[in-house]
Amino acid sequence: MTSAVTTENSARPGYGQLLRTPGALGFVLPGFAARLPFGMLTIGILLLVQHTTGSYGSAGIVAAVTGVSMALSAPLMGIFTDRLGQSAVLLPVVLTHAAAVSGLAALALLGAPVWALALAAVPTGASVPQVGPMVRARWAAKLEGSPLLSTAAAFESVTDEFTFVVGPVLATALCTGVHPAAGLITEATLTLLGGLLFAARRATQPKPHAPSATGEKRAFALSFPGLRVLIFAFLGIGAVFGGMQVSLAAFSNEIGNPGANGLLYGVFAAGNMIAGIAMGAIAWKIGPRRRLILGYIGLTAAASVLWAAHSVILLGALGLVVGLFIAPALITGYTMVEQLVPANARTEAFTWLTGSIAFGQAIAVTLAGRLTDAHGSSYGFLVPMAATALALTTLLALRGKLAPKAPSRIVSSSGPAAAPAAPAAAQAAAPAAAQAAAAGSSASAPAARDRVNERGIGHRVPVTVD
Repeated sequence: MTSAVTTENSARPGYGQLLRTPGALGFVLPGFAARLPFGMLTIGILLLVQHTTGSYGSAGIVAAVTGVSMALSAPLMGIFTDRLGQSAVLLPVVLTHAAAVSGLAALALLGAPVWALALAAVPTGASVPQVGPMVRARWAAKLEGSPLLSTAAAFESVTDEFTFVVGPVLATALCTGVHPAAGLITEATLTLLGGLLFAARRATQPKPHAPSATGEKRAFALSFPGLRVLIFAFLGIGAVFGGMQVSLAAFSNEIGNPGANGLLYGVFAAGNMIAGIAMGAIAWKIGPRRRLILGYIGLTAAASVLWAAHSVILLGALGLVVGLFIAPALITGYTMVEQLVPANARTEAFTWLTGSIAFGQAIAVTLAGRLTDAHGSSYGFLVPMAATALALTTLLALRGKLAPKAPSRIVSSSGPAAAPAAPAAAQAAAPAAAQAAAAGSSASAPAARDRVNERGIGHRVPVTVD
């Protein structure tokens, strides 16, 4: 009789192997088309409302309402997605979003007051389709327990960052070169078409987890303390995105070159993408919790000097460095969800993190917009500095909550099955201790437990033993 235990892998599988996973391209390509517009939404609102009102503060308020609405609705969308399935939720959402964005753009062009624009921003943000979390949930369902899961997390971060390279540049070019509303109209059109294509790929969707049908007790993602810590960390990341968008746009106007905004933000996002590619290619020897903290320390340090940059070259260089440190924190945080949250709540967990980024972004664009209107772009850059410092302090204080609590999964010849609900640390130690015993190792069970808990599921591969 054979069974499978898990052990550490010496090298991380590459992106080529990941994309050769059966059925992967069928949801990766439509998923990319559906999430590309996400990078266009906030900057499109900022540029349109600033054009029609002449105020970055007013533009920041409207963008902030959009972000808060998204942050509040995203977890609910995740809960319904886990229960009802992705297509059932996605189809009405993309239709609503296209209509809401079109309405907001029309009101702005008609010169509506800020309160009316803010009111229209509520359905605009609430209807943002959570395609990124849905794609991650598909990877998690297909690769659960596989070392490819860490590579998938890195790949998804690279995809996200690519949308933040292309999205803001495209939206800026459309708003400044075609029409002030062209960025938002393009965002609505791409969201509708991409979302419908993605929803049509039903074969790779995770099965809905309806408690009434399975008798399974419903797990709510927010009940897991490790996820709550990640949510706070992602607030700081969102503040970097929001503060950079407002402050870079204001800086570009101050130097008389509005088109530089797209270039500067593109360089910042390119740093994210470069680091994301590297994260997926490196076989890490340190655990995910330590990687998250080290990445966040670097992010906080880099964000703390943005305010001092007064030239395009220097600001571009600093923005690149900030981007290089975002990816390690972002990728590692998403990867840790697989360890901290059970499968029937993972889409909800991913939407909490995405919503946290949106909420942090919303707060940042509001504060940075007001500071920029009053004192100039340098003061807007103080927002990412303060937000990352606060999030880092919280992350360090509560880092113990990020230790994996879910039991390891043991794969038998009959398929995957969750280990019994015994103490998580003892069960996590069992696979490593068994492997050590089979190899004649003298490592103790506590040492094996420490290695498994620190390195996480993404660094173990199935090995068949007699």
